[in-house]
Amino acid sequence: MGTTANNLEKKRTTLFLILSGIFLSNALLAELIGVKIFSGEALLGLPGAQLDILGSKLDFNLTAGVIIWPVVFVTTDIINEYFGTQGVKKVSILTVILILYAFLVITIVTGLPPAQFWVDLNSKDPQGNPFNIDYAFSSIYRQGLGIIIGSVVAFLVSQLLDATVFHWLRRYTGSKKIWLRATGSTLVSQLVDSLVVLFVAFYMFGNWSLELVLSVAAINYIYKFSVAIVMTPVLYLAHYLIDGYLGHRQAEELIETAAIESEQ
Repeated sequence: MGTTANNLEKKRTTLFLILSGIFLSNALLAELIGVKIFSGEALLGLPGAQLDILGSKLDFNLTAGVIIWPVVFVTTDIINEYFGTQGVKKVSILTVILILYAFLVITIVTGLPPAQFWVDLNSKDPQGNPFNIDYAFSSIYRQGLGIIIGSVVAFLVSQLLDATVFHWLRRYTGSKKIWLRATGSTLVSQLVDSLVVLFVAFYMFGNWSLELVLSVAAINYIYKFSVAIVMTPVLYLAHYLIDGYLGHRQAEELIETAAIESEQ
C-alpha cells in the first residue's frame, strides 16, 4: 500500500515538473521572440485586412510570441485542472521571476563591449551591405522598460485571473465540460492580457493614444479568441494522456482535491 502511494506521489511530482517545464520554457521564449512583428495576412498569402476598429485601419500584424503562446494557454488549464489555483500561482510567480532574471542578464550582456574581430567578421550581410552585428544583437534582445513591465504585469494578472475564472466555472460544470471552463477562463484572461500589456507598455510608458491601444488589443484578442477555440481538442488529448499516465481513478482524485483546495 505504501509503495503504491509513493509511486502515485512520484507520478504527480513528475507531472507537475513536466507541465511547469513546458509552461516556463514557452512563456520565456514568447517574451524573447516577441520583439518580431509578423504579418498574418502575408503568412497566408493574403492582402492586408485593413479592419476599421475605432477609427484605425489595422492589419493582422502580430508578435511572434503568439506562435507558441497557445501552448501556455493549454498548459495553464491543465495545471489548473490537476493542481488548482495554487499550482498556477506557483508556476506563474516563478515564471515572472525567471523572465525578469532573463531581461537582467540580457541588459548586462548587451552592454558588454564587443570583440573587434567579431564585429569585423560580421561587418556585412549576405548581400554585401554594411552590417553592425552588435547593434543588431542589442536591438533583437533588448526591450524597453515599458514593454518589460507591461508584459510581466499583464502575464501575472491574466494568469491569476485565468485560475480564478476556471474554478468559478467549475462550480457550475463539475467535472464535465472541461472545454467550457478552459475556453471561458482563457477568453476572459486573454482579454485582460491584451489590454494591460499594451496599456502599460505603450500608453503609460509610450505615446500611443487610448484609441490605438484598444484597436491593436482588439486585433490581438481576435487571434487569441480563435486559437483558444481551435486548441480545445489538444486539451482533451492532454487530459486523456495524463489520465492514462496517472490512472483514471487517481486522476479523478487529484482533480477533485485541486478543486476543493481552490475553493478554500
